[in-house]
Amino acid sequence: MDTQLRELLAFLHDRNPQVRQLALSNVLGYTPKGSEHRDIFLDGLSAGGLKPGSGETQVIRDLKLLCRDQPAIAHDAFKALVNLSDSPLLAASLSERSFLVFLVSYTVHPASVLADLAAMILSNLSAHPNVPKAILSLVIPILASPSSLPPYYAPASRCPTSPPPEPYPDTDVTYSVSALSLLVDAFSRVEPDGTKLDQRKRKGELHFLSSVFANISGSPPGRSFFLTPMPVDPLPPQTEGQQVQFEYPLAKIISFTEHPNLMRRGGVASTIKNCAFHVPAHRAILSASEEKIIIPPATVAAPAINALVSILLPLAGPEEFDLEDTDLLPPALQFLPPTKTREIDPVLRLTHVETLLLLCSTRWGRDHLRANGVYPIIRVMHESEGDDAVVEHVERLVNFLKRDEANEANEDEEEVLAAAVPQDVHAKSDEEDDDDKIVEI
Repeated sequence: MDTQLRELLAFLHDRNPQVRQLALSNVLGYTPKGSEHRDIFLDGLSAGGLKPGSGETQVIRDLKLLCRDQPAIAHDAFKALVNLSDSPLLAASLSERSFLVFLVSYTVHPASVLADLAAMILSNLSAHPNVPKAILSLVIPILASPSSLPPYYAPASRCPTSPPPEPYPDTDVTYSVSALSLLVDAFSRVEPDGTKLDQRKRKGELHFLSSVFANISGSPPGRSFFLTPMPVDPLPPQTEGQQVQFEYPLAKIISFTEHPNLMRRGGVASTIKNCAFHVPAHRAILSASEEKIIIPPATVAAPAINALVSILLPLAGPEEFDLEDTDLLPPALQFLPPTKTREIDPVLRLTHVETLLLLCSTRWGRDHLRANGVYPIIRVMHESEGDDAVVEHVERLVNFLKRDEANEANEDEEEVLAAAVPQDVHAKSDEEDDDDKIVEI
């Protein structure tokens, strides 16, 4: 059987599309992890993690090319690479620059029919140690396309399953834009609930990009991206005198902590928590968006992120508070409807509580949490919480919020941070090596 399957691989680059499709459909079932004969795709890749493109075999080159083929073939090729991309042996080959440019361009183009599969590949790849660096440094060529939404087009996406906009951009001027900023922009452009697939302007839901953001923000350079102001419009000013507006990339995704999709809200929750490890950003993370704040070492001010509501809403239930506690709450948390439910996943509830603990690492942060009704929300959550790990961390948070600050005015903030960080979550300071990772729960 192994010999017969290897013989089929040769037909993946046959000139006849029917032959390519037949060969691919017959070997696709052997690509998932644990499948018998999966090694036919990984043979010769023992050096695959040394450098981009090293150890790439003909079958992997074929699968990458087939992603640009006719719809049925492209679907199976994308699916095969989704299954195979969990292997560290393929990380270097699949993170090779030209293929990453295609994957990102394809994912962000609204008309890409298989964008969700491309996002899954990016999600799997971003879990490998060196790939986040490659994504962070990647730039994508785009064209201004004023008649499209979004008003730009990434020509590297063009293939039968990703038709270009009509009319095609009438310009030869290309702009090089950060791949990650385009992914954040695409992720934030969601279709209204209930929109049928054939009526959607964006064919993919892109939920899996949230885990890309979570994986990338697990390192200091990744956190720096989400906490560095970027232009609201990926394109440079198109008219003379047009003022460039800036925003923090993290601000574009925080609203999804209440999204119906578990993958999307979970990845966003982890990204917020990872960014909270950067203590100099706490004031910008918590302050209202009406205030413009600079996060060192950046020199550009941007509207604050105002993430507290997005952190607290998943922890809030339908309970009513007395007037004194209600007045402390941000407006979005006051008088929630009786149908309001807490986050059903205990891991995500724990993630949000851990984020609040991290935000307690400075006196300013603790005072802000107290002044904005965090304790009343946490108090009623504690009464109904059934997960022991969440209960333990809630009690730790309460200790910080109810502590007597008067006798601890000179306490070292690093000591407070060490006490606030849960013992099963480890982080390196943002001054340490880029390869150091936060251990996610």
